[in-house]
Amino acid sequence: AEESSIINTPCTKVQAKKKKTMTSKPKKVSLSVGELIVKAVAASKERNGLSVAALKKALAAGGYDVDKNKARVKTAIKSLVAKGTLVQTKGTGASGSFKMNRVTETKAKTPAAAKAKKPAAAAKKSPRKAAAAALQPLARSQPHQRTIVRVAVTSLCM
Repeated sequence: AEESSIINTPCTKVQAKKKKTMTSKPKKVSLSVGELIVKAVAASKERNGLSVAALKKALAAGGYDVDKNKARVKTAIKSLVAKGTLVQTKGTGASGSFKMNRVTETKAKTPAAAKAKKPAAAAKKSPRKAAAAALQPLARSQPHQRTIVRVAVTSLCM
């Protein structure tokens, strides 16, 4: 008789029920707040940059909940200014207007071109060209001495 009372207690009934399998919701694969801000400022064609109010409107239009995440937007703006990605044209802190930093724009656009130039710059000049380059300012300043420069270059190379 005692066994049946133990089996029918509320705790065992809960355990006896089929356990629900926990399914984790897939995380949204979206851009971070900072990346969204950079995208919005880059898309802006304003000369003096994009104001914070306009920036928040652009984020809200993109589907970001600005009212919930005011603090995140603020810290993201401050960190982007500190990194140098954004330049603050007006105001202080996380208020005012912001535009893209020109230095980072050029770096982002041409990293491959900069890498291609390095090997070409590393190529060594021939001794004749090096000597001619060293004596070139003299030849420009005094045109009648060009023949002297030519003779000096040929004598250096021999």
